[in-house]
Amino acid sequence: MKNYIKALLVILFFPVAANAQKEKDYPELNYDKQEIEIKMRDGKTLFTQVYSPKDKSKKYPIIMQRTCYSVSPYGKKAFKTKLGPSKYLMEDGYIFVYQDVRGRYMSEGTFDNMRPNIKGNQKNGIDESSDTYDTVDWLIKNIKGNNGKVGQWGISYPGFYTAAALPDAHPALVASSPQAPIGDFYFDDFKHNGTTTQSYLKAYPVFGVQKNKKVKEGWYKDQFINEKISDGYQWHLDLGPLKNVDKYYKDNFFWQQIVEHPNYDAFWQERGLIKHLEGVKHHVLTVGGFFDAEDLYGPLNIYKKVEETSPNANNMIVLGPWSHGDWSKEKGLQAVNHIYFGDSISTYFQKEIEYEFFTAVLKEDRKPNLPEASIFDTGKKEWRAFDAWPPREAIKTNLTFGNNEKLVIDGEQNSTTTFSYISDPMKPVPYRSEIEGLRFTPRPYMTDDQRQASKRNDVLTFSTDVLTEEVTLSGEIMAKLNVIISSTDADFIVKLIDVHPTSHPEYKHNPESIKMGDYQMLVRAEVMRGRYRNGFDKPEPFKPNVATDVNFQLQDILHTFKTGHKIMIQIHSTWFPYIDRNPQKYIDNIIKDATEADYQKATITITGASKIEVNRLK
Repeated sequence: MKNYIKALLVILFFPVAANAQKEKDYPELNYDKQEIEIKMRDGKTLFTQVYSPKDKSKKYPIIMQRTCYSVSPYGKKAFKTKLGPSKYLMEDGYIFVYQDVRGRYMSEGTFDNMRPNIKGNQKNGIDESSDTYDTVDWLIKNIKGNNGKVGQWGISYPGFYTAAALPDAHPALVASSPQAPIGDFYFDDFKHNGTTTQSYLKAYPVFGVQKNKKVKEGWYKDQFINEKISDGYQWHLDLGPLKNVDKYYKDNFFWQQIVEHPNYDAFWQERGLIKHLEGVKHHVLTVGGFFDAEDLYGPLNIYKKVEETSPNANNMIVLGPWSHGDWSKEKGLQAVNHIYFGDSISTYFQKEIEYEFFTAVLKEDRKPNLPEASIFDTGKKEWRAFDAWPPREAIKTNLTFGNNEKLVIDGEQNSTTTFSYISDPMKPVPYRSEIEGLRFTPRPYMTDDQRQASKRNDVLTFSTDVLTEEVTLSGEIMAKLNVIISSTDADFIVKLIDVHPTSHPEYKHNPESIKMGDYQMLVRAEVMRGRYRNGFDKPEPFKPNVATDVNFQLQDILHTFKTGHKIMIQIHSTWFPYIDRNPQKYIDNIIKDATEADYQKATITITGASKIEVNRLK
């Protein structure tokens, strides 16, 4: 009676808390749970949880997630507080399946980062596609009440496992939604165009320590960098050359792989998933965030590759104003760092896009009523629909550099004009406008204010006049730099920036110290280690003081620069500690061999023959 009265009081006087508790209790009240060890073709077993609706009056499709991050809670009586991609799908009724991938937590086998794909569904070879195939086959044949259709989804590494199941997929796997999927670790997360993302150092224990038995909790926690650091920039600078990381991660196999393979060699090439994506025959909904610091390369290139190679796939893409995985939860106000994009944007995605995708394919046996590309304009702050991505109607436009820090739309290139700065790796350009400690992964910088960088002498800054009409840029961006450097190696960072007007209103979510008037919002940025200008598998030094082309792609955007704003480009050669410092002296293996004495200043010159190729929507 006491518990009944307590529950009644909660409902009467705390309805919000009661609703929250009701959502958390929903899986246990409406689903039965099984824990199973499914045998793979090589005899290893993968630990699998199955949540089936208590209502047995009809058959249900299966939605599965395979993860290296644990399927906890473990135990038949311990229930997750949320099942599937969203509460809307959970409440609609599915059989939800979760699996620890090979070598992780309660599954057998050895873990391999981005396990290489083996072409064809071979009996003796194992990869993530075969493990998924064997799991789906077992589920369809053994789980009562399934309707013979399977969907898969996952975010980040689980997004990779979803995409890795696309080649040679089981016939029952008919709907896949890779979300923020890793496509290639040389270009996602830990590496960027030949640089090493130094700000990821805290993440290595998660991926570089093998377990020696079945476990239900993390076995790698004691390997984290445990110092309490208030100034991450200074800590990383004091660390010195990256060879000093060995004092933390000498036994971390993933860090050692990074050390031993600085170039895009066979080790990385065989782990790149993108090239294996061909012959896909089912429905694919790839999801990404325009401000995803971890994995934006993956979703863009997975979508494009399936589009290129698989005419029988119903291939779609969603790109929204999110950081890594933000679409899976609803915060109400959607902001990335200092920039506000609107309210209930994740709910829109979950109810209008994701729900429609899985419902149409898995329950109603029809093509989803969705556009090919659902893309959020991060300048106008509104959704747009396209029948292709990048949009076919976009027109190629050049941004060129002029005297007096002028950026010109469709201006003339002038090879006799030059712009120079001295890059000093001992005093690198900070990647953040604010002091921060050691982050697990860097996220807020993706919309950060660039005023601190534009004030530095080692940063070139070019901006248009105040725009008298809107300029919408869409799709791919290509930096085509013509450079002259005084040394034998250098990095090149190119940033595309939206300069807000002085009168721009403040956002309520920001502290008072953040002022949006004249804010220089980072829209897109990318780095290129110059030695890889002729191929990531072909590093070569520069010839000092000789003009050289360095071309590289920035990830896609859809951004409207509004009337009254300016378009800005910044170029510099350090971006710390987001990326590691280039000694600016050619050394075969920077991580392994560079010493403190190798880091030197260099004069970097960008000639007027350079340009930034963009695509404009009229």
